[in-house]
Amino acid sequence: MLDVVYYPISAVLWAWHRLFGAVLGADNGVAWALSVVFLVFTVRALLLWPGIVAARTGRQVQKLRPQLDALRRTHGKDTQKLARKTQELQREHGVRPLLGCLPALVQIPVFFGLYHVLRSFNRTGTGWGRLGLTPEQNANTANYVFSVSDVQSFLGARLFGAPISVSMSSSDTVLASFAQFGGVSSVASVAAVAIPLMLAACLATHINARFSLRHQVADPTNGLQTDLMRTLMLWVMPVGSVVAGPVLPVAILLYWVANNIWTYGQQHVTHRVLERDEARAARAVA
Repeated sequence: MLDVVYYPISAVLWAWHRLFGAVLGADNGVAWALSVVFLVFTVRALLLWPGIVAARTGRQVQKLRPQLDALRRTHGKDTQKLARKTQELQREHGVRPLLGCLPALVQIPVFFGLYHVLRSFNRTGTGWGRLGLTPEQNANTANYVFSVSDVQSFLGARLFGAPISVSMSSSDTVLASFAQFGGVSSVASVAAVAIPLMLAACLATHINARFSLRHQVADPTNGLQTDLMRTLMLWVMPVGSVVAGPVLPVAILLYWVANNIWTYGQQHVTHRVLERDEARAARAVA
């Protein structure tokens, strides 16, 4: 059922690997790492305009907040009438709340699709996304658009000595499956690559949260909820990358860092677009 997600993701990753592999070598770990990073950039570039539309929608909702609060005070006990009046107000001002959620909804299957495709390069373990194959069977099993030779290339690739498809918590069975493809890596060698990526993801998530909060309009009527959201964005979510990091493959940590790098740039672009919209609206009123 999810092949509609897996095949396109693997196709984009395949295309980038063909490009970087032609320059750096097909089995080069940096070529595979760059392929993951540019897969992220490709998806985020496709979502750039929907992201700007979502930001505009959020700004419109913020401007309507006093009127929405008034509707809640007037029709709070009649949920059906409140919903109808809210929809009428939103239509009157051209606000479509669903557009504000669209980019996030699209990124969720993309993340899980990438996670599944990358894990499927090594299905020697057991559990979700793995088939319990022997190392020999795994090395001779294609992975969506990737051929058997591509799978073997991925298994042989190293990023500073660590296979990019393993995590710090990978079992001995999974690590042993790399024996004929560059040797068995130690947990220490994987940690030497994974930990800096985890810390980079944590810091980047925190920086992006600070930028986002700095440009949000605070709701003075709901201080407790605002403080809770601020804490979640500034501290809980960044720390989550450190907590989850040990079980995430190196390639997924690369995805996380690359995604935050793009988010940082996109936030600045989006903020400039919103400022330009505000200036244009101000001139129209004048």
